[in-house]
Amino acid sequence: MAAPQQPARLTSPSREPEAGGRDRYFAKLAQERPDIALCRATTLVTRALDEELAGRRLTMAQHLVLKMLSDVGPCSQQELSEQLRIDRSVMVGCIDGLEDSGLVRRERHPRDRRAYAVTLTPDAAPVLEEAEAGVPHLLDRAFGALTAAERRTLTRLMGKILDVG
Repeated sequence: MAAPQQPARLTSPSREPEAGGRDRYFAKLAQERPDIALCRATTLVTRALDEELAGRRLTMAQHLVLKMLSDVGPCSQQELSEQLRIDRSVMVGCIDGLEDSGLVRRERHPRDRRAYAVTLTPDAAPVLEEAEAGVPHLLDRAFGALTAAERRTLTRLMGKILDVG
């Protein structure tokens, strides 16, 4: 009795080594799969941002919270979480850290006495100013491989993906 024949093995063209061998696999995969490319690019940008912010007084999330509070005024933690797309559990730690640093305080919400609003303290202004001054360098570090036009295109495309543009 003959052994059963194995089905033909399907291979993706991206899995077959190119002339250069396996070292080109990710490059080809990233060109074929924008989801994978975006995840890896996010990892690289996050790493650059973390390195840039190391030793500074604020995390990226805390910087965003201070910026939003400065731009729109007191907000609830829920509003901050929803608008900045920061998980609620992360937001609690973020606000706690800002409060411990004396940069924000929780007060009764002016429009809803049952809720609390996060409010900037006077100490927040110079810290936010310093953080904002570092943004151009931070963007250059994270997106240095892109031209100004490519950065604008990327921003527009990310806005479409996030349904905000």
